[in-house]
Amino acid sequence: MVVDELARCGVRDAVLCPGSRNAPLAFALHDADATGRIRLHVRTDERTAGFLALGLALGSGRPVPVAVTSGTAAANLHPAVLEALHSGVALLAVTADRPPELVGTGASQTIAQAGIFGGAVRWAGAADRAAGPRTRSAVVRAVVAATGRSGTPPGPVHLNLPFTEPLVPGPDDGPVPDGRAGDRPWTDVTAVHRTPAPLPLDPEARTVVVAGSGGADVDLPGDVPVVAEPSSPLWPRALRTGPWLAGRADLRPDQVVVVGRPTLHRDVMRLLGDPEIAVYAAAGPQGEPWADVPGSVRAVGAVPALRPPAGFTARWRDADAAASVVLDKAFAAGDATVGLRLARDLVAAQPDGTQLVLGSSNPVRDVALGAAPRTGVTVRANRGVAGIDGTVSTAVGAALVHDGPTVALLGDLTLLHDTTGLYLGPDEPRPDLTLVVLNDDGGGIFHLLEQGGPEHARAFERVFGTPTGVDLGALATAAGIAHTVSDGRQEDLVAHAGQGIRITEVRAGRDGLRAAHASLRRAIRDGE
Repeated sequence: MVVDELARCGVRDAVLCPGSRNAPLAFALHDADATGRIRLHVRTDERTAGFLALGLALGSGRPVPVAVTSGTAAANLHPAVLEALHSGVALLAVTADRPPELVGTGASQTIAQAGIFGGAVRWAGAADRAAGPRTRSAVVRAVVAATGRSGTPPGPVHLNLPFTEPLVPGPDDGPVPDGRAGDRPWTDVTAVHRTPAPLPLDPEARTVVVAGSGGADVDLPGDVPVVAEPSSPLWPRALRTGPWLAGRADLRPDQVVVVGRPTLHRDVMRLLGDPEIAVYAAAGPQGEPWADVPGSVRAVGAVPALRPPAGFTARWRDADAAASVVLDKAFAAGDATVGLRLARDLVAAQPDGTQLVLGSSNPVRDVALGAAPRTGVTVRANRGVAGIDGTVSTAVGAALVHDGPTVALLGDLTLLHDTTGLYLGPDEPRPDLTLVVLNDDGGGIFHLLEQGGPEHARAFERVFGTPTGVDLGALATAAGIAHTVSDGRQEDLVAHAGQGIRITEVRAGRDGLRAAHASLRRAIRDGE
C-alpha cells in the first residue's frame, strides 16, 4: 500500500537497501519496478543510498524515497537528510522499524527511531501497512511536505514504518486496499504559490547582484553586474572574474541584492558585511529562508527592474575584461594552478546538454574562479551543507535522470569518501557519467586557508594535507569501471553518452597552490 501510494503521488524512482525488517518494502518495490511504475535502484550501503536518492531528486525535481531497515541503517541516512534540508531537495527517508512494544526491551537491531532526524526534516510521521486510509494519507502528507506543495520550503521527510512479522508475502495476505480511482493520490493537494512584494530598494543606485547556490532565476537587465557561483541559475550571465573583483574598492556598490545562498568566496562575504552597503535578499520561489550570515539584510522580496548608472556598470565590465586578460595570461604562462586550468578547460569542452556535478572544496571554487560562465550546461552541487559526503552517489543519481551525458569534477579525497557509490550491481541502471578526478593526494583546499600558512607547516601535512597514496586505477579496476590518466587535454574531459561510468584522473601536486592563488589575486587587483 505504501509503495502504491508513492507511485500515485508522482514517485518514479526509489532507492532500496537490503534488510530483514524492510522486506515488505523490498518486495513491493521489486513488483513496482517489474510493472514499470517505479524504477528501483538497489544499494548495499545506506549512506550511499541516501545520496543516490538525493541526486535522483535533485536531477529530476521529483520526490525520491530511500527505503532502509531498522537500527543504524536509519542513522546512516542522516548526512543525506541534512544536505537535502539545506538544499531544499525532496528526499523521503522511509525507515522500517520494530513494533513499538519492542523498543527499549533489548530486541536486536532496535532503537528509538521516531524523531531520529530531529529538526532536520520538514515532516515526520509513522504508518501501519494495515491501516488502510490512514497509511495512504500519511504517504500523501510525506510527499506534499517534501515537495513544498503545502506552502513550506521543500526538503526531506521521515516516514517510519513499524512492521510486524511475517515480513514476507504469504498465502494468507489479503489484497491491498484500493486507492482512489484513476490512479490518483489519496488526497489531491493544490500547490501554494507565493507572490512577494517588491524590494524597497533604489532601482537606480549602484547595484551588484550576488548569486549563490539555488535561488530563483531572476530576470535582470544585461548590464547589471552579477557575481555568481556556478550552481546558481544566474551563473551563465555572470561576470567571468566577479569573485576575484568583489573586494575591489573602486567597484564598491551602494547596494547588493542576494539571490540564493552564497558560500564560496570570502571577498563576497566581506562585501555583504560592509555596514555602508545596503543589502537586500530576493525571496525564494517556495518561501525558502534567505541567506544572511553577517545579519545585514534589510528586506526580503521580489527583485524590481534595476537601472544602475551606466558609468558604474561600465567600470565593472571593463574591470572584468582586464581581469580576464590577466587570468588568460596566467593560464598561457603556466602560472595558474592545475585545478584552475582544469576547471576552465572542462567547462569549455562540454557539449550543450551536458550536466556538470561539482565536488566541494576546491573543484567548485576552481570552476568559480577559473572557468568562463556559459549556457548549455546544467550545474549541480551539494552546497546545502557543502560536505564531501556522497558526491559520487549524488552524481550517479543526477546522471540517471538526466537526458544526456554527465561529467563530475571532484578531488581524490571526495572520490575516496564515497567509494561504495562506484559499485553498482549487475541488474542496476547504469548512468553515463565521467568522473574527472583531480588527484593531488590530499586536501588541497587547506593550503588556501589559515592553516595552510607557513607557520603551521610542521603539523600541516599529516592533519590537514592527509595524503593517502591510493591507486585510483586499482580502485577503478576493483569496481569494474574504466580508468584513464590524463594531462588535462580537453578531449579527455568531454562527457560522452553510452560509455557508462568512467574515471579520468588528472594528477597534480599541492606545493605552490597557496602562492599561485595569492599571485593571481595581486595581479588582478593591480591589473597586471
